[in-house]
Amino acid sequence: MFAKPPLSRFLFGLLLVPVVTWIAVTPAIDEISESTFPAEHALTHVQDARGFVPPHGFVPDSATAVRIAVAVWIPIYGASEIRSEQPYVARLKQDVWTVTGTLPQGVIGGTAEARIAKRDGRILFVIHSQ
Repeated sequence: MFAKPPLSRFLFGLLLVPVVTWIAVTPAIDEISESTFPAEHALTHVQDARGFVPPHGFVPDSATAVRIAVAVWIPIYGASEIRSEQPYVARLKQDVWTVTGTLPQGVIGGTAEARIAKRDGRILFVIHSQ
């Protein structure tokens, strides 16, 4: 009889899939420029008992919100489904980013939606409408 692999090995595999997916959809380090992250952001920050907190939050702009949403959606709905919903739209309201996909004109159906806290990047809500 073969021994069952430990549960920790299985769980590690589940954790690895989103990480690999996220790396695949984020830009390479050499694609990140000074205009993306201006130096003045690095010089001014808030440090408290919880650690470093960027002055504009961990999700300061729509591009960051979109990258986080896509990284969350792909393991749930699949890469091909999420890619088909490009371009993505991110709107900020009361320090919460709402990111949605779009459908081609004339197509009936729904898109993915995620709500992300600007300050700390928490995923507050995820759904795919019909």
